[in-house]
Amino acid sequence: MSKVVVQRDLNAADPFVLGEVKAHLRVTFDDDDDDIQAKARAAAAEFEQVAQMALLNQTIRVNILGGQIESVLRLPIGPVDQSATVSVTADGVVWTDYDLIAGHRPVLLFSDDLTGAWVERLVVEYTAGFGAAASDVPADIAEAVMDQTAIHFDGRSPMHRKDLSTSAHMMRIAARYRGVQV
Repeated sequence: MSKVVVQRDLNAADPFVLGEVKAHLRVTFDDDDDDIQAKARAAAAEFEQVAQMALLNQTIRVNILGGQIESVLRLPIGPVDQSATVSVTADGVVWTDYDLIAGHRPVLLFSDDLTGAWVERLVVEYTAGFGAAASDVPADIAEAVMDQTAIHFDGRSPMHRKDLSTSAHMMRIAARYRGVQV
């Protein structure tokens, strides 16, 4: 059985505009900017984890250790643009004989030369994300991140663990983007 290890090289930019988050929170002063920014980063990371998405462009590295290569490989994190460059190496040998089906749930289709082969390590590296700037993030996702930020901000000191939850709005939006396996 193969073991899959996924690594992300996170984008240093924030996938939100602080002023928009503050407006959503109805905060008009600057005293809590650092706290709000930290909470918005946490909310964005939560969305990425739940939806298995990259909000801003980031390099994704998938390592599949010890397994037989199937003809279809579902890439674990999207979205991927059709013009994206995907690098595939099997036991150190570069493979270019594959097709990319881009989109929110990207897929690689391997040629018959690689399908069925046993490899100790298959490495797939690609860029996933909606773009390089917060303005590239779809509006519904931006709203979901701001809503989750509000829950973090409003619940800074919950009396009970159950009082701090995940935004139902964020979960509905994430469910729309999360992949479904058939």
